[in-house]
Amino acid sequence: MPFYPVLPPDVMSSGVEDAVLGLLGQAGMVAVRVADLASPARQGLGRDGRTALVAAGAGRIRSGDLVVWLKPAAVTRAVVRRDGRVQAAGHLADHARLGVAEERLDELCGIPGVIDEIARSVTLDGRVKGAARRAMSPALAIRFTLLMTLVPDADYAEVMAVLLGDLVLVPWQRPCQAPTAAVACIWREALGPAPLERLQDLALAGVDGEHRVHDYRAVTVGDLETGSIDGSLIRVPDTPANRQAFGSAGTADDSSPYPQVRELRISAASTRATFGAVTGPSGAGASRDKGEAEQVLLDKALKDYRYLFTSWRLWVLDRNFPGVPRIKAMLETGTHVLIRVRDGITLRRDGDFLPDGSYLAEITGGGITLTVRVIEYTVTVAGRDAPELFCLITECATRRCMSGWRWETVHFSAVVAA
Repeated sequence: MPFYPVLPPDVMSSGVEDAVLGLLGQAGMVAVRVADLASPARQGLGRDGRTALVAAGAGRIRSGDLVVWLKPAAVTRAVVRRDGRVQAAGHLADHARLGVAEERLDELCGIPGVIDEIARSVTLDGRVKGAARRAMSPALAIRFTLLMTLVPDADYAEVMAVLLGDLVLVPWQRPCQAPTAAVACIWREALGPAPLERLQDLALAGVDGEHRVHDYRAVTVGDLETGSIDGSLIRVPDTPANRQAFGSAGTADDSSPYPQVRELRISAASTRATFGAVTGPSGAGASRDKGEAEQVLLDKALKDYRYLFTSWRLWVLDRNFPGVPRIKAMLETGTHVLIRVRDGITLRRDGDFLPDGSYLAEITGGGITLTVRVIEYTVTVAGRDAPELFCLITECATRRCMSGWRWETVHFSAVVAA
């Protein structure tokens, strides 16, 4: 039963029932003799046909018996109608789960049933009002949105069909159907981004925690674990609302084929796992004269994910130079940086070259001056030197973290991480 819980939280069971449900979860199938199946209704399947068959006095299965193999869809309390029909208490929206993916999410976040926990605090907006039972619930809307990312080629109806599966076949106490695409769209808008953002933050914090304990493949420079910070553009559907919200990059008149979201991602160099992500518009729109550059997103990252910038991590940044004030802000967290400097950035050398070929220099900007260590090198490809001179800067000029560094390792980390 990969998509459904063995036992919903509103059902209490005895010790014997717990043992049986545990076996059910392991086996995943139930075998019943065809001869034992019967309708509980007095006539046929009852007044409206909404009943499940029951196993009437199930006997021992012997070799040669005709057997029907059943996949459990839900575990609920029974509701027995006057005419004998057997139906399920509850609502299908309360039983849909994301299977192994949701179990992993609970484990990462450290909160059993984290989606339901977040859903309980949701305040719906827009066209969904009141607390009456509807076709969907906040928890189902969250699971629906998450599942969309796992089946990107499916439309709303197909995603809902995958999520609900056989739950739509269960004869529920109150008749209910799979929500339509229009209903799913209304609920996504009513849900808003806040619940998904909270879930993302919990999951990313869990990823960071796992790497602190289990990242045996960590790319290290000296005794520092290496991570990367880099930006990218993500295309979104071309709608007027997205044009206003995000704009586009690459054209001055917003004539790019698609609006784009600018993202800054904080990643582990060893596994490429994401520790943090901040987003913003890529171009002008609404009341904005321009989009948010990676430098602005870095400011957000330092605020929202400050716990990532530890004294035992080295962050590699590529040529989209953040500027001296932001480098200073990063260093004030106690973390370390290794930045590839683009052409045109002035580095004033302070003293002679050091024995390893590096040198100390001052870099100035925004009224701030920092002393950095500079590593310059060329790359040989197929026996020929590349025409570009590579230049890295790091603040680890006088710190103990420089102990045991080899610049070949520094370059390797820059290539892997950036």
